[in-house]
Amino acid sequence: MSGHSKWSTIKRKKAAEDARRGQTFTKLAKEIAIAAREGPDTDVNMKLRLAVDKAKAANMPKDNIERAIRRGAGLDKDASVLEEIMYEGYGPHGVALMIEVVTDNRNRAVADVRRWFNKLGGSLGESGCVAWQFEPKAYFTLPPNDLDADQVFEIAVESGADDVTFGEDMIEIFADPTEFQVVRESLQQNGLEPETAELTMLPKTTVSLDQKQAFQTMNLISALEELDDVQQVYSNLDISDELMAAFEEQD
Repeated sequence: MSGHSKWSTIKRKKAAEDARRGQTFTKLAKEIAIAAREGPDTDVNMKLRLAVDKAKAANMPKDNIERAIRRGAGLDKDASVLEEIMYEGYGPHGVALMIEVVTDNRNRAVADVRRWFNKLGGSLGESGCVAWQFEPKAYFTLPPNDLDADQVFEIAVESGADDVTFGEDMIEIFADPTEFQVVRESLQQNGLEPETAELTMLPKTTVSLDQKQAFQTMNLISALEELDDVQQVYSNLDISDELMAAFEEQD
């Protein structure tokens, strides 16, 4: 789990730069459109509400959000159809990777993903080849801010969380995806506003590599995440504090 949180942190640090390039807004618009397929009302569509909240947190313009909702709900007849695909494969040294894609061109998406796998020492696999190594989870983070650990633990568990971890930089809360909205609302009602609130895929076990090997995998993950069609990349690589610090220094 530590690898997940540290990689999420580095991605948040890149968010401002990505937003300037428009990449973040493009990906958020796709996420909103996919969620809006289940209905355009954020009061009843939890997935859409989550996507819209993420877009607002990234300062995405209201017009962009509304346009994405119309596209996904089928109200924009001129919009191309988006498709949700999960690719699976292995990075260098056997690290399992799951790549969440939203695209209007399946052939382009798979060609782009395969190109980076081939270029950086990975291999794109068949559906199901690594999915068994991950499990879907609702994931929240809180800044420590001198919070009472026992109180946070009690609030989280009573609202439906199944694991809470306390670190120097953040508190992490994990729950079944079906409990996402209940846990988030319970945290907020108790004055705890999550910095991160998302649905994710967590590895059941992790793989530890030396710095050189880990960097090869992390470079592949970064390259895949830069693709416009890629929404998220999940891996089972364990990333230590020292490894993440060294990786940040090379950029």
